Amino acid sequence: MNPYPNRKTPDRVTFQPSTYNEILIPSLSGLRQSEREAYHLIMQFMEPGQMSQVDKLSFLRAVETLSSAVHSQANGNMNDYYPKTLLAKKIETIILEEPIEILDSSVRQQAMFCIVALSQVNPPFHLCQKLDLVNVSITSVFSLPLIMPSLDRKESASLYLQTNQALDDMLHTLVMDDMNPSMLILQQFLEIILPWLTSSDKTHEQTRVLGTITRLLRFICTFSELLHMTSFSINGKLMGILGLFCMNANQEISAGASEALYYLFTMLVLQRSMRPKTQSILKDLQKHFHGNWLANMQNLTLFFRKYLTPPERADVLMVALEATVSTSMYEVFAASKMLKMIMKYTLVEIAKVSEIIQFIYYHVDRITDITAQNIIKKIFQVLVQSYTDEVILTLFKIEDQTQRGMCKPWEILASFPKGYCVIMEYLLQRLIPSQALKDQEPSESEISPPIATRAIHELLMVQSQRLELQSFFASLFIMLLFQISFLVTQRSAGTQFQQHECMDILRSSVEALKTLLRSSGYVDHMTYIQTLGGWELLVNSKRHYDGVTLVARSLVVKNCWHNRPVFSLLIWTLQDPDCVNYFTALVFLTELLHCPDVADAVDDVATKVLGNWFKCEEPATVKLLLQMSEVFAKHNNMVKQLHILQPYVLNCCYSSNSDLVMETFLTLQRLLKDLTWQHSSSFINQLAFILVPFFDEESEQLRLIAFQIYGSILIKVMRRILIFPLKHQILNLIVLLVLHLKDVNTDVVEVCRLSLCNTATILGWSKLKVVFAKSDVFTILIALLHQETTKALWFLKQCVALFKSPQGPIRHAAVWFAGQIIQILDLGEEEIEEAYTALRHMQQDSDPTVSCLTTQTFYILEAKEKALLAKTPSSCLCMRRSQRRHL
Repeated sequence: MNPYPNRKTPDRVTFQPSTYNEILIPSLSGLRQSEREAYHLIMQFMEPGQMSQVDKLSFLRAVETLSSAVHSQANGNMNDYYPKTLLAKKIETIILEEPIEILDSSVRQQAMFCIVALSQVNPPFHLCQKLDLVNVSITSVFSLPLIMPSLDRKESASLYLQTNQALDDMLHTLVMDDMNPSMLILQQFLEIILPWLTSSDKTHEQTRVLGTITRLLRFICTFSELLHMTSFSINGKLMGILGLFCMNANQEISAGASEALYYLFTMLVLQRSMRPKTQSILKDLQKHFHGNWLANMQNLTLFFRKYLTPPERADVLMVALEATVSTSMYEVFAASKMLKMIMKYTLVEIAKVSEIIQFIYYHVDRITDITAQNIIKKIFQVLVQSYTDEVILTLFKIEDQTQRGMCKPWEILASFPKGYCVIMEYLLQRLIPSQALKDQEPSESEISPPIATRAIHELLMVQSQRLELQSFFASLFIMLLFQISFLVTQRSAGTQFQQHECMDILRSSVEALKTLLRSSGYVDHMTYIQTLGGWELLVNSKRHYDGVTLVARSLVVKNCWHNRPVFSLLIWTLQDPDCVNYFTALVFLTELLHCPDVADAVDDVATKVLGNWFKCEEPATVKLLLQMSEVFAKHNNMVKQLHILQPYVLNCCYSSNSDLVMETFLTLQRLLKDLTWQHSSSFINQLAFILVPFFDEESEQLRLIAFQIYGSILIKVMRRILIFPLKHQILNLIVLLVLHLKDVNTDVVEVCRLSLCNTATILGWSKLKVVFAKSDVFTILIALLHQETTKALWFLKQCVALFKSPQGPIRHAAVWFAGQIIQILDLGEEEIEEAYTALRHMQQDSDPTVSCLTTQTFYILEAKEKALLAKTPSSCLCMRRSQRRHL
């Protein structure tokens, strides 16, 4: 059974002997007769086709023989004879083809010996190749059914033992990096092996896994120097898993886990203990080599405290915690025992506290075992006392992200009176820092913000000054709004004021703003804000800008007399690039621009001020400006100034922020709905060119929007206004639209077909429009080439450009169409030479269907060229043919 059903196996690769011989012509003079025979045998069996068991064994022995010959050479390299990567893939395929229901041949064994032999010759295996070989071999061996030793199955048992030994030999060889084991490689091997232990419910599979891990760790322990030991981050997870299996009810599994754990301990002692004490520690370990679970847990607790790093300790705890929510009572019992032993002593430093707390938070209600519940509570309480900040912040973060009401963790906190008092005192100190007010206290000669706000409030309440109030309404309104925004945002980020002082200033500022509206005759505006909850939103740190929007909307809906002065003042404020409250100003303006009176006041100067803020490149700000540009498109006056913002909007298409790029395209899509050709022809022309790189975007959603925008452009274009350069660009995208009918996204296909029909309408191609509407890609391409033969060279260039498409079906169609075009073109044109060069590169395409089609295309073209030469001999043509062969 193939564990990689989507992976192409080597037997699907078609090798071209003639091409291969041109690339690699090995010298066999230094080989013996048997080694030459082995080489020819390898070449024979690397051809596609079914192989019998005898063939497989012959092939594997031949690879071993050739590997041995290369190994004996001073500077031997297997690639000098045959690519080592392809040999490894072939061996991988042979292993995959072996049945997992029965072990009736030595093919697996021989294949793994062969891998060992290959690993000892240059070039070295890449890590991904090692992992593929290990994964396939592990699956092939571990999946075998239970083989019990008996008289009638003596040969099968012996064969299994030999195969298992071959697997060990292979793992031991592949884990090496030059002369020493690489712990990074070992970690990736273990990440392949461990799921077979934790996910399997078959005793014989778990026993095999534990045996393999034991022998692998024992092998590692024979080396004094291990590479990348500091990067080996799986110690904790491995210790936790093996510790749990030491308490397994099955004696064989328990013994296997105990032995594996012993060698893990040994490795840690050898690598992390002080040299003078190493031998004595190892002797103590040896005494309890086959001890009971209690002895193993005592050792585990010791190593947990002395030899593991804080992140590794956290991994041990996480493994045990995950086991407490298992459906198996045995696993819950084992996890509880292990955690109880660990928590018996004062908890040493650990990392990943947030992950542990999150696990407890989400799973505490699923733990039904009383012992497990008590130990979980103890862990939680200890963590709270040792890592108070991190625990509390994590709990609040979780509650903010999920539905409130899950109070179990807080109940655990309160269930331990002493700890509860300590935590409450700690939190109170954080809420009211004793030095904050003193540090921020102004001098006697300065007016503090609270005093200034109160003074404004008092002045606004003077009834006799309403007339004078009208002249400075805009300034006062904006300054109060900015102060509220400053206080709210500073509070959420960590205010410079003490919390209660900040709230006092905030309340005073809001009351002052209410009074300003009331005193200026805008009672309806104030009521509108109140009814929609605007005042509450305005002081809410998370939804503050929703409150700012609502306040601005009240001025628009209720037609405030001061809208123009407020707009002018905001624009004046935004002229300062260091404006602190620029975001508040932009949020307010985005809503205020909906007012017709304000829209009429927008001029080039104001628009340029807004456009300059695109340069800040802060995603939130740019998204806000994109939203504002949509408002420009909806008003007749502002659409005239939209051309100032358009370059900034288009430039956002090239942002490094993918979310911002997506938002930009959505904005462009909405803009096109409101724009007309009369007012925005230049912008639409430019957009048609900017879209091109995004037609091959890997993101399906972004690619779809790009095609939808182009389709919207075509709808706005009429034949009578179609001139250069848009006409040139439309023609330049014909082949792209056709080939994207092969797009993996069906929505893109639908949009492209509709765009093709619109293109045909614009260009007056009535016959092709029928073909575009219903025919398949190849029929369309032939019809297009037949009708527009004069544009064949142009179409060829478009095809060559699509050779770089990330989608195999599109590259396939591009190669096919290029071949069709070349056959009808004059072979003497220089552009053909360029196409030949690009086409030749496609023979190395990662998609075998594309590379195969390319090769077939060359055969056809060469045959045509020979026929042409036979009819019209020409030294020039011969010379060009020779040049193409060497491109």
